[in-house]
Amino acid sequence: MNKGDLIEMLAGRLGESKAQASRLIDTFLSCISEGVNTDGKVTISGFGSFEKKHRAARIGVNPVTKERIHIEPSVTVGFRPSPLLKDVVGESAGSAVSAEG
Repeated sequence: MNKGDLIEMLAGRLGESKAQASRLIDTFLSCISEGVNTDGKVTISGFGSFEKKHRAARIGVNPVTKERIHIEPSVTVGFRPSPLLKDVVGESAGSAVSAEG
C-alpha cells in the first residue's frame, strides 16, 4: 500500500473526497513530524511510537573498495509498534500461513 492507496481507503471510509482525505493525511503526517522533531517522541495509543534517534559517528567499510570510511553522526526516526498492532499483524500473518498450509 502506498500513500495514494491510503488516501483512497480513507476517502471511501469517511465518505469524503480524495482531496480532503489527502489534506487529512498530509496534516496528520506533518503533526507527527513536528512532534518527533520538537518532543523527541510521538506515541499513538494502540498503534505505536515514533522516536528520534541519534546515531554516533562510526567507521564503515566501502563494499566495493573495502576501504574504511568515516560515517558522520546522524539523526533518524525509529518506529516501535504497539502490542495491539503486533497482534493485528500477527493474526493476519497467521491466517495467511494457515491458508497456505
